[in-house]
Amino acid sequence: MKLETFALERFQSEWENQVAWNVAESGVQPLRVGEVIDTPELHDALLQLELGYPQTNGTMELREAIASMYSAATMANVLVTNGGSEANCVLLMRLVEAGDEIVCLTPNYLQIAGLARALGATVKPWRLRESGSGETARWAVDLQELDSLVTPRTRAIALCNPNNPTGARLDAPTLDAVCRAAARVGAWVVGDEIYRGAERVDDTTETVWGRYDRAVVTSGLSKAFGLPGLRIGWVCGPADLVADLWSAKDYTTIAPGGMNDRLARVALAPERRKKLLARTQMIIRTNYALVKRWIDQQEGLSHIPPEAGAIVLVRHAHPFRSSELAARLREERSVLVVPGDYLDIDGYLRIGFGSDPEYLTSALSHIGEFLKSVGVHAG
Repeated sequence: MKLETFALERFQSEWENQVAWNVAESGVQPLRVGEVIDTPELHDALLQLELGYPQTNGTMELREAIASMYSAATMANVLVTNGGSEANCVLLMRLVEAGDEIVCLTPNYLQIAGLARALGATVKPWRLRESGSGETARWAVDLQELDSLVTPRTRAIALCNPNNPTGARLDAPTLDAVCRAAARVGAWVVGDEIYRGAERVDDTTETVWGRYDRAVVTSGLSKAFGLPGLRIGWVCGPADLVADLWSAKDYTTIAPGGMNDRLARVALAPERRKKLLARTQMIIRTNYALVKRWIDQQEGLSHIPPEAGAIVLVRHAHPFRSSELAARLREERSVLVVPGDYLDIDGYLRIGFGSDPEYLTSALSHIGEFLKSVGVHAG
């Protein structure tokens, strides 16, 4: 198994702590421990926690809390992992073999595509494309295109819903159509739903869970919950598959951190969960207004409003590859953004807007000054 370099993760890991302005992140401002453990009782309980191994697939209490977010699920349907990245990893290790085909919604975070190729599968992109203009503009998929991509060799259709980096969402009829396409050849539908709950619009994103007997969800606390440092993710899927994934996890990280599991249980208590999601949505809705106003004032920039997530995919008209533009922005202005060619969509920059508004405004100002100095028509 030979893994290709994960360009996006390497880029962020190398530079995010070396710039003055980091707007490459895709989540909201992380919570502090004291904002989660905010009563004397919780504080004392955490300090008394013994730092041994917890239940390796996640404590019963945590798995029950996660299961409660998915209709008719039980803790037997849930495996707790170290972040959503491990959830995707053990799932692909279990599902994919050499010679398989994976249909992957694109643009995307590209972890699943990279893992699938390393496991010997062929990755077939199913592209989100810009559709409409003005107020009706959106990122859309073509279901007829999906039907043409699915073959008897298709092992899985991989989604990211809400989508990273576009912020687009697949609605219920589209998810049902995806499941029908998968069922035609007995393929799995893998729904990475880590941004679900981070909506800018009012309604909650539809889930693929429960639409098909081979539908499986991966998610975690990093994006919608503002708790990336806990490294708590999960798989919610059929019980027999989850049991197999637990066996795979014995070969990766074995168990989540005991303190992480305990803090996750606090975060996912029903009333606390509502408060955390409300906080995220407030940040997104407040900060998006700042970003939109800034984009509208820039020459050569345009975007389609994201429906969810603290990220905006901005089309640029500057005559450089996105990675060259991002490198110069980092070197000359100490601002980090994600170049679109690291997400298989050159000609765009992904800007995270989940940070403190004052910090965000300053970062955007630096980006605007740099782009003006470059010039849309520079040679």
